[in-house]
Amino acid sequence: MLVNGVEIENARLLTEPEILECIRRAEAEADAPIARIRLTKLKDGSVRADYITFTRKFERIRRITGYLVGTIDRWNNAKKSEERERVKHA
Repeated sequence: MLVNGVEIENARLLTEPEILECIRRAEAEADAPIARIRLTKLKDGSVRADYITFTRKFERIRRITGYLVGTIDRWNNAKKSEERERVKHA
C-alpha cells in the first residue's frame, strides 16, 4: 500500500491515521524522507515499525591547506597544483 508516497508493508495492522502518524514520527527521527515502512505485529499485540529512508547524495569534502571544499573547479592554478602534488593516503 502507498500512503503519502511511502510504501507500507502490512498496512492492515494499523488504521490510516495511525500510519500517517507513524510516517510523521519516522521522518522526524530520521530527518530524511521515508521510502518504506515495514509493520510487524509483536507477541504482546503491539506493532513495530521499521523504516528505510531514501539515500542522500554524498558530496566529497576535502581539506586543503585549512579550507574545507567540495569541488576545486573555482581554484587558481597554484591551489590546483598543490592539490595534485599532495600525498594521497590509501
